[in-house]
Amino acid sequence: MSTPVVLITGALTGIGRAAAVAFARKGAKVMVAGRRDEVGKELVKELRSLGSEAEFIKADVRREDDVRAMVDNTVARFGRIDVAVNNAATEGQGGPITDQTAESFAATFETNVLGVVLSMKHEVRAMQAQGSGSIINISSTYGHRGAAFASIYVGAKHAVEGITKSVALELAKSGIRVNAVAPGPTDTGMLTRFTGTSENKAALVKQVPLDRLGLSEEVADGILFLGSDGAKWITGEILNVDGGMTAS
Repeated sequence: MSTPVVLITGALTGIGRAAAVAFARKGAKVMVAGRRDEVGKELVKELRSLGSEAEFIKADVRREDDVRAMVDNTVARFGRIDVAVNNAATEGQGGPITDQTAESFAATFETNVLGVVLSMKHEVRAMQAQGSGSIINISSTYGHRGAAFASIYVGAKHAVEGITKSVALELAKSGIRVNAVAPGPTDTGMLTRFTGTSENKAALVKQVPLDRLGLSEEVADGILFLGSDGAKWITGEILNVDGGMTAS
């Protein structure tokens, strides 16, 4: 595909933003989705300055009407969706399981799991009409390992990986590939909120064999690969971009 159309949720900060910039630099047409109008419009200006046809749509992935409109508007504007990056997520409320509530569970799972399910539901609808597409869900190293005091976030990311593999099998003969990227500790605002203190962040870095935090741009490289024709025989895969954490 010479000029792919890319839809990215949670595109206004961190990994989502880095992915939008990376695809724009490759000449893709990019629809960025998020919940803040002004930030979205500023990002579109930057993407257009890189030569991309880019648009912003305000969408909350927890709301099916928003997700349906997000997908339909992307197709109406660009004619198709070749790559969908489901990045919208929250770190949720950390702490011991005894401090968790039905509300803290719902707040995390509605964004991190329901948001992915609803996004895929409507992305697949659009991709089935064209007979091709690549969906990339954003998981985490904690999508396949445990972490004390982060049980709800960890559970949500485990769910994302299970759903990714299941939908990949469901769509294997359709021309649609479904994969996930699992970043390790990446230097984003979410990580700062997640760790809470500089000491906690430093302790997390010590767990990384490459001995540093990852960059959003490095995670975006993995997303770019899975969305490319270079990955056309890859589906149902969890690509770890984690500085070696999974190897330990």
